[in-house]
Amino acid sequence: MLQGKVVVVSGVGPGLGRAVAVGSARAGADVVLAARSGAVLDEVAAEVEQAGGKALVVPTDITDPAAAARLVQSTVETFGRVDVLVNNAFAVPPVLPLAEVDPADVHTELDTDVFGALRLTQLMSEHLAATDGSIVMISSVAARQSRPGFGAYKLTKSALIALAQTLATELGPRGVRVNVVVPGSIWAAPLRQYYDYLASERGVTTEQVYSETAANLDLRRLPEADEVANAVLFLASDLARAITGQCLDVNGGEYHH
Repeated sequence: MLQGKVVVVSGVGPGLGRAVAVGSARAGADVVLAARSGAVLDEVAAEVEQAGGKALVVPTDITDPAAAARLVQSTVETFGRVDVLVNNAFAVPPVLPLAEVDPADVHTELDTDVFGALRLTQLMSEHLAATDGSIVMISSVAARQSRPGFGAYKLTKSALIALAQTLATELGPRGVRVNVVVPGSIWAAPLRQYYDYLASERGVTTEQVYSETAANLDLRRLPEADEVANAVLFLASDLARAITGQCLDVNGGEYHH
């Protein structure tokens, strides 16, 4: 699906970012790995190369304009092109009612989730236009719901969808497609750790917490990181060359959109 392409993934961690990076390599791409944590980047780079792709590790804080510019420069110097940008980076939101949250904390989240994605898009748009490239933004189920305490997260992830739709209109004439994947709960390491915590607090097993959550999904199971990554790879690939400005929800039937 991505043979010969160069994929840049921001926010590479143990969950979806890792799955997108490794999945891209399995699909034939070389992968540029960007995140703040160098240790995680090195681990994922080894998996990318084991999967058959070349990996470029660029520790990057995408809220820093100079660091973001170095990411683009390093990518082009190493591979000579950019075909796909996956804006996956996000900041942990404050879990408080919007009526009580410090606006500065929301601004910090926006800096990563929205302005960081916009910055990388602006810096890479010329290179993406040269390859008829693709951008995939990673939103969240929070954008579809109004759960108490998740207002700040909904605000930023909804803004990311609006950003993608506008960029699709602006960049479409230059051959660049922009789409969004909206995951529900992803059964990967971060969520497993959270469910372990919930189970210990309640005195039940992690499997019980999982089963209670999955009971509300049509498929009765939570999507795994690789399954969500497959949706990202589809939208990034030429199989989706007529698709832009769209949101693809991957949630196992948690809700219908």
